[in-house]
Amino acid sequence: MKTPSLAPELATLRPGGDRSTGWVRVVLPAYNEELTLPALLARLDRAFAESRLAGDVLVVNDGSSDGTAAAARRFIGSVPVHLLDLQPNRGLAGAMRAGLWEALQGLDPDDILLTMDADNSHPPGLMRRMVWSIREGSDVVIASRYQAGARIRGVSGFRQLLSLGASFLFRAVARVPGVRDYTCGYRAYRAEILRDAFHLYDDRFIQQQGFGCMAEILLKLRPLAPIIHEVPLILRYDLKESASKMRVARTVRETLLMLLRHTLRQGG
Repeated sequence: MKTPSLAPELATLRPGGDRSTGWVRVVLPAYNEELTLPALLARLDRAFAESRLAGDVLVVNDGSSDGTAAAARRFIGSVPVHLLDLQPNRGLAGAMRAGLWEALQGLDPDDILLTMDADNSHPPGLMRRMVWSIREGSDVVIASRYQAGARIRGVSGFRQLLSLGASFLFRAVARVPGVRDYTCGYRAYRAEILRDAFHLYDDRFIQQQGFGCMAEILLKLRPLAPIIHEVPLILRYDLKESASKMRVARTVRETLLMLLRHTLRQGG
């Protein structure tokens, strides 16, 4: 891959963490999240401490035009936070690809890589449950809006309907065993499954632009036969202080085109 490796200090053990349980690295793709990032990093630090997990956080600044990078740097030294500063903006797919590859450096096969939205809508407290689901044998764990116990606050009925429609469409056309929520970005991965995917696809691993890249990751993991598990998500859009980055019409169009291409490949 073309992305440079992480700095050596990323191998430092988090104070108070028990390294015997493995390492958890959180990847936060962030675009113009100056207002929300400090609150999320503080919540993540508390979640690490309460869960007694050893790990760190990689903030992927995707060419932000505000103070996102500076907000991340202010936490360096007091919280195990590291910054990958991408310039210019690459979009979610590019930021996710670069961030995942960077984050894999130095991890053991059974370490865990966890992705979250940087807008403070995903609860860090769920991280412990997701991590232990990986420890129990899953390769991928998805925080799902479509499992019993899930709750959604602050999302319009129209957006919820679109997400539900996407779930039904993917299950009908490109079903991945164990998955109901194809688009949520809050996930935990066993490091080995992502490393295998990069070896299989190289720079082609994540190509879908926009939020559709989260579904693309699952489709491209399918040949590796991963064990995927879902846990219920409490989604708190009411805690967001930044504007939504999703362009609904564009996301729908690109997702439908991706499904069409996938269907044609399967048929061929």
